[in-house]
Amino acid sequence: MYKVAVIGDIDSVTAFKALGLDVFTPTEKDEIRRTVDRVAAEDYGIIYITEQLAVQIPETISRYTTSMIPALILIPSNQGSMHIGLDRINEQVERAVGSNIL
Repeated sequence: MYKVAVIGDIDSVTAFKALGLDVFTPTEKDEIRRTVDRVAAEDYGIIYITEQLAVQIPETISRYTTSMIPALILIPSNQGSMHIGLDRINEQVERAVGSNIL
């Protein structure tokens, strides 16, 4: 069975710990990259990462865009949405279906 991880700043992801999800709070760009790669190599099927951290490591995020496992999902932080996650979902739906149905 796969696990679920949440990567982001401490204020944005602490509540996920109460839901039983594994929470990671890297702060430096290299630490963010290493955390994503390490979590992806372990038994995690879904990795949620805040948009604010994801924009710091675009090359790492793009490596996991086409992989089935783990699914890398961008979420807004407590600072609000940058609409990157929603735009990514729209692109993926359009690619899969042939048109944007959302």
